[in-house]
Amino acid sequence: MVIKILGSGCKNCSALRENTEAALKEAGLEAEIVKVTDFKDIMAYGVMSTPALVIDEKVVSFGKVLKPKQIAKILETLK
Repeated sequence: MVIKILGSGCKNCSALRENTEAALKEAGLEAEIVKVTDFKDIMAYGVMSTPALVIDEKVVSFGKVLKPKQIAKILETLK
């Protein structure tokens, strides 16, 4: 599983990454987490507001910082 955090590297992007790591740990899953900061790459996903969360090339959230439990719920549906 590859998880991408799309954003400029701001505080919210960092918080989303931390929450994603916590959700993975809680769910007992492993994934590669990639930070995408290039706006051309971000726009290629059709995302206009960051931070955004992309799991296996599917945009699952954008414009907000999800809490670990919310991310865990998304991960559960993708199993």
